[in-house]
Amino acid sequence: MEQAKSLWLGQLREPTKLALKVTCGITLATYLILIFQRMFFDGQVGVHEMLRPEGGIIARIMLLSLFGSLFLAGVYFSDTRGEIEPDNKGPFDVVSLICSRIAMISIVFIEIVMFYEVVSRYVFSRPTLWANELSLWIASFLFLLAGMYAMQQRSHIRIFIIYEMFPRWAKKAADTFSVSLIVLFAICLVWGAFDEAVVKFERFERFGTAWDPPIPATVKPAILIIICMVTLQAVSNLFADWNKEDVKHTPADEVDQTEIENIRKTLEDR
Repeated sequence: MEQAKSLWLGQLREPTKLALKVTCGITLATYLILIFQRMFFDGQVGVHEMLRPEGGIIARIMLLSLFGSLFLAGVYFSDTRGEIEPDNKGPFDVVSLICSRIAMISIVFIEIVMFYEVVSRYVFSRPTLWANELSLWIASFLFLLAGMYAMQQRSHIRIFIIYEMFPRWAKKAADTFSVSLIVLFAICLVWGAFDEAVVKFERFERFGTAWDPPIPATVKPAILIIICMVTLQAVSNLFADWNKEDVKHTPADEVDQTEIENIRKTLEDR
């Protein structure tokens, strides 16, 4: 039954699900060990120490298992299609969908971090040194990956007034020209910022705050990498849409019938 619902994993769907459970279990187990050490053995490993040598092997195992769980969750949940998502036709769509699921899950992490900070600050009068930086760090990757997902879903801003007047061959020419501009932008961005990104990564540049996470060392290279991935997705869209039927767009296309139906069901339940 699981394989029948699979979009691209096929027989690997169940092993991926099992691996996800294992990595989540390891993450939870190491987290409980850290709490136990802190409560009964005066351990001092918290989020502030996670990225430092004093975090120890347990903290490293927890971080690795957490990242593994996040990646496997992205792979597993990308194997199902959302109600408003189109069929996957492009050669790069799977990569974008995996990244989109990771971005969606990261929203939950931001909410948890901010909730912890609010409770810690206003209930126990013990504000954290890391919550603001961690939320910014996660959000930076969230916005980058969301742009990649928007490109894959064709949900970026497009103006169809003049485009709809073109015959099919002219639309193909316009699509090719627009994708060429995206490729040119990516080349210029990488050309101008590559050296700086390498320097920040090699010296593992940090944020300069009390927690001092390596945000510049990770975000700067990620910008270049993900922009290149967005460009690959744009090229993938061009190939996937090359032979599709000519579709006329109307204002009614902006109406999300699925969302309207969900709202109607919610009102009926009340």
